Order: sequence, then C-alpha cells, then structure tokens
Amino acid sequence: MTTAPSSRSDYTGLRAVFINCTLKRSPEPSHTERLMRNAVAIMESAGVAVDVLRVADHDVAFGIYPDMREHGADQDAWPGTFWPKVAAADIVVLGTPIWLGEESSLCRTVIERLYAHSGQLNDAGQSIFYGKTGGAIVTGNEDGIKHVSMTVLYALQHIGFSIPPQADCGWIGEAGPGPSYGDDGAGFDNAFTRRNTIIMTWNLMHLAGLLKASGGFPTHGNQRPKLDDNWFGHPKLDSK
Repeated sequence: MTTAPSSRSDYTGLRAVFINCTLKRSPEPSHTERLMRNAVAIMESAGVAVDVLRVADHDVAFGIYPDMREHGADQDAWPGTFWPKVAAADIVVLGTPIWLGEESSLCRTVIERLYAHSGQLNDAGQSIFYGKTGGAIVTGNEDGIKHVSMTVLYALQHIGFSIPPQADCGWIGEAGPGPSYGDDGAGFDNAFTRRNTIIMTWNLMHLAGLLKASGGFPTHGNQRPKLDDNWFGHPKLDSK
C-alpha cells in the first residue's frame, strides 16, 4: 500500500533568502526583484521567514574565499551580511537578469562566493549546503532563461544544494529593446511565467520541508571524512 504525498501548505519554521543579482542599485527599480517578489509573497503566505538581499547595494568582493578581506580586498560584505543569511536558510534563490545570453556578473560573483564555502561540512560530515534547496529566477529582453537557469542550478547542486522539480521561472520580452518585466504591467498576465513561479515556489518549500522533517539528507555514502578512508564500503583502492 502506497501513501499519497503530503498536501502540506504550511511551512512555518522554514527560512529563505532571495539574492537579487541585478546590476542596479537601490532605489532604482529592479525587474528581477518584481518577479522575485511574487515567489516571496507565496512563501510568506505559507509561513516562511524570507530575507531579500540586493548584491549591488553592498560591497561584495569577487573571489573564492569566505572572507576576501583576508586575501587583499579592502571591503567585503559577504561574510557579515550575506553568508549568515545563507547559512541560516533552508531555501536559497538566486535572481538575475540576462546580459548577452548569460547571468549577470554579480550572479557569477555570488556563485563563486557560495563555492568558497563548499569545503565546509555540516555536523554529519556532508557539504554545508546539504539540506538546503536552491532555485533560480531570470528576467530579460533576450533569449536565455533556460540557459541561465541551467548554469545557476547546476552550480547550486554541484556544491550540495538539493534541486526540486521545476526549480526555475522567468520572463523575457520581445527580442531587442522593449519593456522588461513589470514595465506598464508587462509579463503580469503571462500564464507560463505565473504557473512556473507558483510551481517553483511550492516545490522549493515542499522539498525543504521534507529534508528538514527527516533531519536532512541521508548520510550513507556522502560523508567526506569517511570517504577519505573508505570507498563504497571497501578499502581505498590502490592508485597504482
């Protein structure tokens, strides 16, 4: 006898952080944030505590170390402002515009700063990101939503995030100059964008809730310290 999946809709106790990688500083409106706010509203209505950070408003240094001030940077907001939110979050969503077919330079910087922590382990000896779910939100006036989502989601899963089904959403206008998401209501009535935003948001919460309720991701076969001396239950193979 099989048990039907949970229809849970209350996720009080979960935390999420949305990182907006627009190139615009506040208070300039961000089209990416307009779309992100739809997902934020859904999560908040389900009881999730949500933080939203805009990278352009902070001095986040580029690099692949947790604190770039220890490696020559004069300023670095990552360790004091961004990392505590990411570390505490069950859900991490990266939002980015498309520029020349790719994610923004700030989105790539955030991915590299997340990668800087990939050597850190949780109490079970797994990647520090095990037990967290990741998603991507993309906007622009040119092709590339799926390509950018592929890049972002691959990076997140590679360093330890769990990616639920349909974990991305986005909106693009006509090719070339024109309205971006939210300009005079552009995109608000797009059924594909609305549907994918809703599905992505709930699936992020569903998977995060399942992981948290089960105490995290199962540990067998992925505890790094044990793999140093043991490989699939067998002694380490001779490298000769």
